[in-house]
Amino acid sequence: DFLAIDKPAGIASHGGSGVSHGAIELLRAARPREHLELVHRLDRDTSGVLVFARTRTGLTGVQRLIRDGEVSKQYLCLMSGALKRAKFDVNVPLRKAVLAGGERMVRVDDAGKPALTFFREIERYRDASLAEATLDTGRTHQIRVHAAHAGHPLAGDAKYGDREANKRFRAMGLKRMFLHAARFEFELGERAYSISAPLPEDLRAVLDRLS
Repeated sequence: DFLAIDKPAGIASHGGSGVSHGAIELLRAARPREHLELVHRLDRDTSGVLVFARTRTGLTGVQRLIRDGEVSKQYLCLMSGALKRAKFDVNVPLRKAVLAGGERMVRVDDAGKPALTFFREIERYRDASLAEATLDTGRTHQIRVHAAHAGHPLAGDAKYGDREANKRFRAMGLKRMFLHAARFEFELGERAYSISAPLPEDLRAVLDRLS
């Protein structure tokens, strides 16, 4: 029913907004006899688990679970600064805007849609923390905006991040945003699915340098 890939950073989930093709178009070209549909999306700069449906039943089933909040999505991210608490949540609404050039920008706004992210520190470094972010809702750029709102923007995030902190992370070899979709879990029918992708080597190398 499903096909999952460990999407590299730099590849969009699908074409559009100035991108000629993404992961779905590449997979359809590589597997012309298969019917493939995107179950969910990842930002272009985010690596990790990306799930596709091979059947209409699989597609509508998981999309219904996502709408009902019955899919577990966990990410690994490097947050700048020292976290005050090892576990905390950010529960503030987000509003999406499309800029003149087609770029999407999201901000905290009381008139936006509800958004809730749970953060849990995994490893603490001198000026950063590796954290697990679990989504309760799935808004555009949710983890990135919520992390910045909490005062700990993601390392390497050019849009919502801290410029000076990003310079320091670049000096440690970070060449992109440190955000990785580590796990995607759901139950459909009689089956439970748990799909995971290990932290990529480029991000692991940055953690080694921080250590």
